[in-house]
Amino acid sequence: MRDPHAETRTPNHRTRVFALIAFMVLCLIISAAGGAVTATSVNDWYASLQKPAFNPPNWLFGPMWTIIYFLIAFSGWRVWLKAGIANAKGPFIVYGLQLTLNLAWSFLFFGAQSPFWGLVDIVILLALIIVNCAMFLKIDRLAGILLIPYVLWVGFATLLNGAIWHLNG
Repeated sequence: MRDPHAETRTPNHRTRVFALIAFMVLCLIISAAGGAVTATSVNDWYASLQKPAFNPPNWLFGPMWTIIYFLIAFSGWRVWLKAGIANAKGPFIVYGLQLTLNLAWSFLFFGAQSPFWGLVDIVILLALIIVNCAMFLKIDRLAGILLIPYVLWVGFATLLNGAIWHLNG
């Protein structure tokens, strides 16, 4: 039997587009704020640090984070489409927490010039991203898969942050 309320739970085209834009803008704001803090010390303080041999060139970070933020936004939007905020409160709380810690890392590592506090943040961040990925996978398989590059990149960044802390501590 057809659910008479099904259409009221399915967002219309305009609402879906607006929500996608909202997810993109949220991630763009976080990216821009983190980038602004990073820019304050990437060319002086960060350049003066000892780095491991596997440290990628600085130019790689911008394109990688641009792709990853797009994937984060699209992933959140897909879960919103499938379940809505009210039906996915736990996953969206974790989503918000990991985005907050993502931004906080820039302030701790670059703003405060503290590889140690950056490392503390990024270890917790990585755990939250993994949890978020698992939660999203249960709601929408593609949404969870879209977070895998984020898990891998932050896993690499955690290793890099730890190495920088070790080399400069």
